[in-house]
Amino acid sequence: MSHLSLALVLGIIFVALVIVPAGAVLQETTFKGTVSTVMTTTQTLTIGYPLQYGCVYPVVGSEPACSWTPTNFSSWTGTVPDAVALKIFNSGDTAVGTSIGATGNVWIALAKLYGPLPNQEYATDVIGQATSIPTPLVGDYSLDLKTIPDCTACSGATCVAQSADVVILTKGMVNIHKVLSPGDTVTFNGRNDGSSISVTFVKGQASSNTCSAAQAGLVGGVQPISDYIVNVVPPVGYGQINLRTASTTRPEEALPTTLQTTAAPLTTTIPSALPTTAKSGLQPLTAFAALSLIAAFVLAGKR
Repeated sequence: MSHLSLALVLGIIFVALVIVPAGAVLQETTFKGTVSTVMTTTQTLTIGYPLQYGCVYPVVGSEPACSWTPTNFSSWTGTVPDAVALKIFNSGDTAVGTSIGATGNVWIALAKLYGPLPNQEYATDVIGQATSIPTPLVGDYSLDLKTIPDCTACSGATCVAQSADVVILTKGMVNIHKVLSPGDTVTFNGRNDGSSISVTFVKGQASSNTCSAAQAGLVGGVQPISDYIVNVVPPVGYGQINLRTASTTRPEEALPTTLQTTAAPLTTTIPSALPTTAKSGLQPLTAFAALSLIAAFVLAGKR
């Protein structure tokens, strides 16, 4: 074999090794809708008449415009990422789920939603790969999750995760930072507003890109997926309607209506009281003047 032919063969092998791991990445699709069925026997959950999440990038480098759009199918079913989801979700709950693969029969993440209005929904519970859920957590909480690989247990693009680096934040400010081993839980409830958040790292995978090629191997595989259980207790009073801002959604409870109701009796009472008080004070003076005139005429007649 000539040097040119050998170089060509090696080049093809190299390209194949590079492309296989990238091509093995499975498509993720995110849906939102009402839970229609939860089947404990098959460990599946179905979302009825789902909306699909998608983003458009108008200009390269600009912020994406993301929205939920209707789909052309009546339901989407997948196996749950963790059996605990079968106890958290019930028929009628509003949920967001991220599905993986062309057939979409596996949920890699499920989130239970809560909120006063459809466009003000937040997640209270997240099961599975929490980073794949676009809906924010309730109470201004957020998470920064990163798995750490066990480089002695890798298969192509992924390794078994020996731990998870978990950061809990409020409005971007760090509340607590913990490294969790599989099965460990971290809880934070230090905001004094009645809220709390707990994160359990059940198990997971990590990318092999931080391991050496000898440890990670050169065989491609799907993207790393992990199993977290997240629960957030909302702050006290969260979701209650504020009368001062209710005019945008409930005009009958707007503040001007409340003020008009209390002001009306004052307008009616004050004008009616003033004439009554003045009239009662002038009556004795009028009677005295009349008697004085009568007496004057009588005395003048006697003279």
